[in-house]
Amino acid sequence: MMAGAAIPARQPTDWHSDAMQSRIRARYRAEKRFRAYGLFAVLLSAGFLVFLLVTMVANGARGFTQTEISVPVNFAASDLFLQPGDVEGDGTEAALASADIEGIVNAAAIEAYGEDGAELISNGAWIRVRDAIATNPDMLLGQERFWLQASTELDFGSRGDMGDARSARPERQAMVARWDGLDEAGQVRRAFSWTFLTSSDSSDPTLVGIWGALKGSLLTMIVTLILAFPIGVLAAVYLEEYAPQNRWTDMIEVSINNLAAVPSIIFGLLGLAIFINMFGLPRSAALVGGLTLALMTMPVIVIAGRNAIKSVPPSIRDAALGIGASKVQVLAHHVLPLSLPGILTGTIIGMSRALGETAPLLLIGMRAFVATPPGDFTDPATALPVQIFLWSDELDPGFVEKTSAAIIVLLLFLLAMNGVAIWLRNKYEQRW
Repeated sequence: MMAGAAIPARQPTDWHSDAMQSRIRARYRAEKRFRAYGLFAVLLSAGFLVFLLVTMVANGARGFTQTEISVPVNFAASDLFLQPGDVEGDGTEAALASADIEGIVNAAAIEAYGEDGAELISNGAWIRVRDAIATNPDMLLGQERFWLQASTELDFGSRGDMGDARSARPERQAMVARWDGLDEAGQVRRAFSWTFLTSSDSSDPTLVGIWGALKGSLLTMIVTLILAFPIGVLAAVYLEEYAPQNRWTDMIEVSINNLAAVPSIIFGLLGLAIFINMFGLPRSAALVGGLTLALMTMPVIVIAGRNAIKSVPPSIRDAALGIGASKVQVLAHHVLPLSLPGILTGTIIGMSRALGETAPLLLIGMRAFVATPPGDFTDPATALPVQIFLWSDELDPGFVEKTSAAIIVLLLFLLAMNGVAIWLRNKYEQRW
């Protein structure tokens, strides 16, 4: 530029020109489109969630109820050969086991409803009569009317014409007509199924329950949390605060990140090889399930813990060290309390993933048929996801609604567990 040449003054932007107004309108249109895309994504996600919940509730609502049929049982005129005095004290269980209660109940159903009367009640309906006798032995002296579980066929008959291929079958139509007649006579009803909430697995869909699987999941989650949470947090503290920066720690960090993405079935193979084959722990036990899921959950907690600890401002560490606090005191009194919400968030994510896992538990034997709830951590047990998987593979159509009902229970269990964790996170959250 030549000396003494004048520098041209910068012209102000002409916001009212046609070109500028066109660019402004294009920018506003792009912003509106972006907001619309975001709103569409949120609505689509919410729609899928609502569809899932509505489908599960619609299919599983009947799983919490059962069809019952009235059956009068005349004990006095039967061949039971059981007296009230026999059902007392320590001999109660032996006396009931030796009595042909099932035959008496089937005979009573045939007498009340004809030759096919026994087909109208569940194969395990006599168990309710046995339990009633154990509670009140005096009923053996007379006649009692019981509301017993109806068979799967009669239960489907209560639904009427479902509009599917099975409803068109002649035997299904006959059972629908049979239900209508019994309903008009007041001999059948729909009632809440306490059996579904208090019993364990069974081969009869009218007798199955989720308590055994729910207790197995609870015991498994306790073992997982006790092991994964403290070890994961301590590992995160060491890697973030004490570990030197060298190739070994870099290798450990890469390994932890890779373990967090490893398919869950690999952890099942690891649990089978180490805990069962090497250490000889009992197969199909909540203890082994918890140990296996703890291996899977720990990397997630370590990664979330490191990020939470790293997010604490360095000024807080420097201020605590400046007034004479030791490094352990800085961690215990300042860093960990401030990073606890992030650590609990990672724990929630890891535990939620562990609660819904099926493949690792299948490999360690937790798919066994368990008819009684586990008493402790070493008893044979199953878990809710595994129970859902097993029921979904059954041929009996009565298990369909039980599977959906079990999914609802699993979702409620997950929401309750996450709710407690979020409450703890908010309770101990500290702001700076």
